[in-house]
Amino acid sequence: MLGWTIDQWRAAYRKKNVTPVSAMKALSAQLQDSERALWIHLLDESSLLAQAERLSDPSLPLYGVPFAVKDNIDVGSLPTTAACPAYTYTAKETAPAVQALLDAGAILVGKTNLDQLATGLVGVRSPYGEVPNPFNPDYISGGSSAGSAAVVSLGLVPFALGTDTAGSGRVPAAVTNTVGLKPTKGSMSTRGVVPACRTLDCISVFALSVEDAQSVYDLFRGYDELDGYARPAPQPLPAALPERPRLGIPKDTPWFGDQRAAAAWQRHLEELAEIAELIPLDTGVLRETAELLYQGPWVAERYTVAEPLLEKDALLPVIRDVILPARDMSAADGFRAQYRLADLRREADQLMAKVDALVVPSTPGIHTRAAVAEEPVKLNSQLGTWTNFVNLLDMCALALPGGFRDDGLPVGITLIGAAWQDGALAEFGRRWQRHRPWKAGATDNALPAPAEPEAGSDDGMVTVAVVGAHLTGMPLNHQLTDRGAVLLESTRTAPCYRLYALANTTPPKPGLIKGADGAAIEIELWKLPVSEFGSFVALIPAPLGIGTLETEDGRQVKGFICEGWAIDDATDITALGGWRHYIRGLSNA
Repeated sequence: MLGWTIDQWRAAYRKKNVTPVSAMKALSAQLQDSERALWIHLLDESSLLAQAERLSDPSLPLYGVPFAVKDNIDVGSLPTTAACPAYTYTAKETAPAVQALLDAGAILVGKTNLDQLATGLVGVRSPYGEVPNPFNPDYISGGSSAGSAAVVSLGLVPFALGTDTAGSGRVPAAVTNTVGLKPTKGSMSTRGVVPACRTLDCISVFALSVEDAQSVYDLFRGYDELDGYARPAPQPLPAALPERPRLGIPKDTPWFGDQRAAAAWQRHLEELAEIAELIPLDTGVLRETAELLYQGPWVAERYTVAEPLLEKDALLPVIRDVILPARDMSAADGFRAQYRLADLRREADQLMAKVDALVVPSTPGIHTRAAVAEEPVKLNSQLGTWTNFVNLLDMCALALPGGFRDDGLPVGITLIGAAWQDGALAEFGRRWQRHRPWKAGATDNALPAPAEPEAGSDDGMVTVAVVGAHLTGMPLNHQLTDRGAVLLESTRTAPCYRLYALANTTPPKPGLIKGADGAAIEIELWKLPVSEFGSFVALIPAPLGIGTLETEDGRQVKGFICEGWAIDDATDITALGGWRHYIRGLSNA
């Protein structure tokens, strides 16, 4: 089970190699034997088994899949510490993002270690221990989401949640050979997250593959009217990057003496040039923006949380020294910084208009834990060179593995796009994964290659036929509309399909199977951005899948199909002609 992806967990359950209960028994032993500095609160075997025993619907997209949560995110009835014992409280409610994953069938195994109050990019600023790098324990695992990245890299869970204000979802990914997805701010609820800078905070995802990271994000993203900083996604969402995109790269790249990192970046540029056009850019505006985050009044946002802890002298010295200067900042300082940021955003928008996206080194190097102990602020700041500006400029980002240096430590690249380009970056991330495959974190497991993209029309869209719970007005239709899908028409299949109501599915779902004695079944055709197709398919649970359907006028389109074994205990409803008629019958029963 170590190093399994989400699909591999699901496949094991589908093939009945394991059950959630037997899997959690085996996993619990591995978790208890893991490095203690990874965890602040690790659930025991009885807690894992209780979650497993409650699962009843194998069709759930994360049925029985284990995951971890950074310990600045609330889980009801569990303590939240933010790596500060004096701050600890027992959460009354579960953060909406975590609840969405639990509702999808995932099993929480524990809460992970972090830099105190999520202030740091090094992963060693915690009274619960320093998180060692999975490849070499003398080195850092990056921060602040160090524990979340490390448990994924070690293969203990296929994904984990972190947070990202200044790079905490990307720096740890870079140095642990994992994927780090930093979404558009406001695209998900941050209720239940201990604020670092509430105006900038995001919940991030660490995973072994791009597909897993995107599919997890797709399950918890969405507008939350109870979150003052949430915002609805535009419609339609940005399309995929072109077949050969123009990627901006920095003209000047500081390495702070790390020549191994510099050599790796040159290799990355050669590999990227095979699948993209690289455009050197003056990225001075990005560097200047990055300096605002810790040298400007945004530190005062951290002070709003830390003030009572500073008064009690309850913070680690380095955290205190980072936050304490905010006490002397004025409201006027805040407005001056906002004015400067507005000008920098305009310049950054002009820079981004020249390219389809940016690609930068995820970090300018990696440090030993001993070196960070000697120069904790300076080295931490260096790690944020290519991360600190992203949320200030309202951008999204995707950190990707990029192989290894000659000393065996991982390196990575980061794609950066404008707000709401998350799906477009993920689609190119899958191209990078196909072009330059990587192993599953620090394990020896080879990752399955991402599927080749489905053919779409010239407008960057693909036509998808839906037959059941994704129809207009049905419970899962939002999985299409959230991705910018547009309804084309209502039509019917060719008269060679049978429709079944599948047993034990929530919400109720049909299965469509082609056969010689079939009938024409009502369907809807939707146009979906190609950039969103992969994440949509990732949500489809067994026994359903996407294949090629034939419409009554002879067109061949992508659409929902069903594995034959699933109809053994299903109800044949072909005679009704469509799913709506069946649902109406249930409502009237």
